[in-house]
Amino acid sequence: MAFLDPPWLFLLCLVAVLAALHAWRIRSHRLPAILFTQIGGRVSSFWVWLAPIAGYLGAVLLIVAMARPVLLNEIVEQKTEGIDIILVVDLSTSMRAEDLRPNRFEAAKAVASEFMDGRTNDRIGLVVFARQSFTLVPPTLDYRLLKRALSDLKMGQVEDGTAIGMGLATSVNRLRRSEAASKVVVLLTDGENNAGEIDPLTSADLAKTFGIRVYTIGASTEGTAPYPIDDPVFGRRYHSIRVDIDEPMLTEMAEKTGGRYFRARNTNALREIYAEIDRLERSEVEETVFIDRKDLYPYFLIPGLLFLLLAVAIDRYGLRYAHAA
Repeated sequence: MAFLDPPWLFLLCLVAVLAALHAWRIRSHRLPAILFTQIGGRVSSFWVWLAPIAGYLGAVLLIVAMARPVLLNEIVEQKTEGIDIILVVDLSTSMRAEDLRPNRFEAAKAVASEFMDGRTNDRIGLVVFARQSFTLVPPTLDYRLLKRALSDLKMGQVEDGTAIGMGLATSVNRLRRSEAASKVVVLLTDGENNAGEIDPLTSADLAKTFGIRVYTIGASTEGTAPYPIDDPVFGRRYHSIRVDIDEPMLTEMAEKTGGRYFRARNTNALREIYAEIDRLERSEVEETVFIDRKDLYPYFLIPGLLFLLLAVAIDRYGLRYAHAA
C-alpha cells in the first residue's frame, strides 16, 4: 500500500497529542456525578471514554483517507529477442594435440559448456564434423541436454578428415528457416579444409544469404604442437605435428557474413574468445511495466465519518441516557 498525498499523515501526530491531553484531563480531574452510571454497585466511566475514543478514531481514519491510500500492483511484461546459435566442433584426430590443455578437443568442449552457462533465452545447437558433418543436437533451450551430449562426445565417431565447409553448411541448413532475431554460427577448427562436397567459402556465401553471422576460431599454437601416440608396448609417447590452419580462409568466411575470426593459442585465450562472442551476441530484453492502482480511501473515509457521527450521538444522547438510567 502507498499514499498519494502522504503529508496529511503528519496530522496523526496532532491527533495523538490531543488524545493524550484529553486522557490526562479526564484522569486528573474529578468528573461530575452525572457522567457515571451505577452498574452492579460499581461506578463505570464507559460513557465518558466512548465518545472521545470514537471521535479520535474517526479523525485518524479521515486523515488516512485524505492521504489517498492506494494499492499498487506491478505487472512486468518482457519481450525477448532470442538468438539461435550453432556451435560447430572439429572432431578430426588432430584435435588430440596438447598445445591447448588438456588437449584441443577437451578444451573446446569445456569452454563451449561454459559458454552455454551464460545464455538464458537463446536456443543453442551442436554440429560436429570430421570427414562428414552431422547435427548432434538441433537448436534447443534444453541446456542440460546440450551439455550431456557435449560431455559424451568422443573423437573417432566420424571418419577422420576436416570438412570445414560441410560443418558450416550443416549449420546453415539448421538455421535457414529460423525466425530468431539473430542467427549465429561459432565454428572451431584446428586445420585446413581437406574433405567434403562443399568448400568453406561457398558455405559462407550460403550463410550470408540466410542472414547468418559466422564466427570462426582457429585453435592451436604456432609452428608445431605435441601430439600423443599410445603405443601398446612402450605406452604413451609424444611427437611434434605441424600446425596447419588456413587463417586467410577462416577470416574470409567470417568477414563475408559480418562475423570475426579469432585465434586461440591456449585454453585461456579460447575462453576469452568465447567470452567476447558472448558479449557481441546478446539478446535484448525489453520490459514494459503496467501499474494497476486501486484507491483505498473509501475504506477509511466511510468508517471515519461513521465514528464521528457515533461520537456526536454519544455526546448528545448517550450521557443523557446514562443519567436517566
